[in-house]
Amino acid sequence: MPFDNIVAVALFMGLFGLLILVLLWPGEKQGKKVLRRWGVDDPSPSDVAEAVRYLRRRRFWYPWLFLGLPVLADLAGVRGDTTSFFLATLLIGALIAEVLAQRPRKSARREAGLDRRGVRGLIPVWGLVTYAAIVAAAAAWLVVHRWWGLLGVAVAVSAVTWLVILLAVRRPSTGDSVADGALRVRSARVAAGLGLAATVTLTIPEVTNLVSWILVVAGFAGWFNLAHRSRAETA
Repeated sequence: MPFDNIVAVALFMGLFGLLILVLLWPGEKQGKKVLRRWGVDDPSPSDVAEAVRYLRRRRFWYPWLFLGLPVLADLAGVRGDTTSFFLATLLIGALIAEVLAQRPRKSARREAGLDRRGVRGLIPVWGLVTYAAIVAAAAAWLVVHRWWGLLGVAVAVSAVTWLVILLAVRRPSTGDSVADGALRVRSARVAAGLGLAATVTLTIPEVTNLVSWILVVAGFAGWFNLAHRSRAETA
């Protein structure tokens, strides 16, 4: 891609990211909504404040990632489209936020839970099985067609996904244990869903067919189910 086209794409994505940042910059209403969606029925003001910080820590990076990722991808010779860059932005934004969250705030009110945290405490077995099965199928599809460059990208996506999940597991506790647990679960499950969706988009290069579309539909369905609490969980 010519350099002027790269700059045009980067500026467009950067403006798009800035628009998202302005429109979706979270306040108390969004903080309460996230906590209630993930199982905290009556969040306290401190819980809401923590949820707002949690959301802002992620969304702050979107404009800069939208601006820089297309340029970096082109320089590295990696193919990508708008969907790929959008998913990569959300996933890398989550990674940056989890890295920053590893240092606890001095003023944080901690309530350590008695249960030992682990990946299966954040992502249910069905979610882990779904993730593993679809990612393995997508990787096999890339190997069959000898798309080694895309396979390397898929490995990198999986590495980032699992790094986000593991950082969510070991993140220092902040605030009420129920609210803290809800935000951890959200981090891990949204990251797994994003990683799943980002991986299956790699199976659609220049030529598409029924199998690649089945993988994409399965991947996005898995993303939707991982990133939302089911009715059984809500009950």
